[in-house]
Amino acid sequence: GSKSASKKIMIDAGVNCIPGYHGDNQDEGFLKEEADKIGYPIIIKAVSGGGGKGMRMVFDSKDFTSALRSAKEESIKSFNDDRVILERFFDFKPRHVEVQVMADAHGNALYFSERDCSVQRRHQKIIEEAPAPGLTPEESRYIGEMAVKAAKAVGYRGAGTVEFIMDTSTREFYFMEMNTRLQVEHPITEFVTGVDLVELQIRVARGEPLPLIQDQVNVNGWAFEARIYAEDPKNNFMPGSGDIHYLSTPEETDHVRIDTSIRQGDAVSVFYDPMIAKLVVWGPDRGSALALLHSKLQDYHVVGLTTNIPFLKDLATHPEFEAGNVHTDFIPEHEASLFPSERALSGPNLALTAVSYLMSRLPPSVTTLSPWSSKPFFRLNLEHVEDVVLMAGEEEVCAKIRCTPPSYFVSVNGGPEIRISADVKVDGMVITAEGETDTQKVSCKIVRDGEALHVFTDEGSMVLHLPLPRYLQEADEAKEDDGVASVEGLVQKIFAKVGDKVNKGDTVIQINVMKMLFDIVAHKDGTISSICFNEGDRVSKGQLLFELSE
Repeated sequence: GSKSASKKIMIDAGVNCIPGYHGDNQDEGFLKEEADKIGYPIIIKAVSGGGGKGMRMVFDSKDFTSALRSAKEESIKSFNDDRVILERFFDFKPRHVEVQVMADAHGNALYFSERDCSVQRRHQKIIEEAPAPGLTPEESRYIGEMAVKAAKAVGYRGAGTVEFIMDTSTREFYFMEMNTRLQVEHPITEFVTGVDLVELQIRVARGEPLPLIQDQVNVNGWAFEARIYAEDPKNNFMPGSGDIHYLSTPEETDHVRIDTSIRQGDAVSVFYDPMIAKLVVWGPDRGSALALLHSKLQDYHVVGLTTNIPFLKDLATHPEFEAGNVHTDFIPEHEASLFPSERALSGPNLALTAVSYLMSRLPPSVTTLSPWSSKPFFRLNLEHVEDVVLMAGEEEVCAKIRCTPPSYFVSVNGGPEIRISADVKVDGMVITAEGETDTQKVSCKIVRDGEALHVFTDEGSMVLHLPLPRYLQEADEAKEDDGVASVEGLVQKIFAKVGDKVNKGDTVIQINVMKMLFDIVAHKDGTISSICFNEGDRVSKGQLLFELSE
């Protein structure tokens, strides 16, 4: 639907709306004048938009025109409509709170609690919860009644979601828009209300009256939904694509739900939204629901694609998130703690990983009667020692293992020996192990994907690689000064030609990924010596796009 038309209707109905311009005049100069009147910061929104597409924030008048053109360009690609509206941007930690409504053809309308969707990247939701933390019963009832008023103002029928911005400094709520459908996050409302919204929507569509009155809609417990995306949070949440080589999900129960259509072996394309699954959990209170969410994220293993699962785990255990202090600037405000440097596994987990990998290399026993099969580490008059060398990025992880089954004595990178017993099982590309040191029990799952070992443990995960021979390292080294595709997509625009001089930071090529535009810039001053693709070509992550010479 049209955001501009909905704003006019809501204002006429007495619903509190964000100050801005919602008219039809799309002249560039006129829109800039309106933006200057509203005052900065403002936000430009596509009239037909959704999912953060066609949306730009502007903090200074001098940046308005370029932001407007960029928003319109993205909007026409996404919605075949480049019209925009302008709204004041709340830069004081606003919250995104929405209300699920349902209206029938008999004049009845209900609200089903509220949801908080404040933690976002690129104006797209990452994690949602119901009810919204920190709202008083009066505030919850107020926005619920305002949402019903909005639905009745347009004679709405069916399921809908009314979205509000909450000014945390004044605790006022402003209508943003109404989505005329069930939202992605509707399962958390189903969990806390016990109402099957899909069934109810179908009954309403058949002309049946709502079977409830407002006083019968109760909220019980707390629910979270984590959106699992094929993206790289540490690379500005860059969308990804590729094949799913391994997939293991948590077990579903009455309190754990997974909505997904992907299976192991499927391919994730650049032509669709990067969300590949939703993990939804319920608990009797917010703390227990959040703990369950983190536990189930630990059990969600995807290999072949970079996903946001590690980021979601860090988010779910962040002290400010645990306290319910959420707002739309949560990620940039806590960037340092949400994007920590690569964390190595502890000594016991690395020791178990090294032993597990060592044992996975043993040939399968042909017969247990053979001492060479049943006792592969047996040596006469000496102790058998194995060196396992793996790579964690550019750093070597060297494990010296004294093999005295059922115990192994492991020194990692020259550190003190750790005695560990290990029960290791190998099933194709998956190695599972249970181990015990002198002080603790440890376990791990290792998924081998080519030369990469994806290690999953209770304390976290990491990717180790088998070291390449030197001659292959030299052949594999990329020329860092050249332009390499950081994501798979379509070449949208080429801004330079062979022979052009560019400066460090200049955009040379723009890539379209799922209707979002990403710039590939020059990493140094130089001259374009070659461009490897044309506009409209499809490129894969890691492919060379252009070369620079001094």
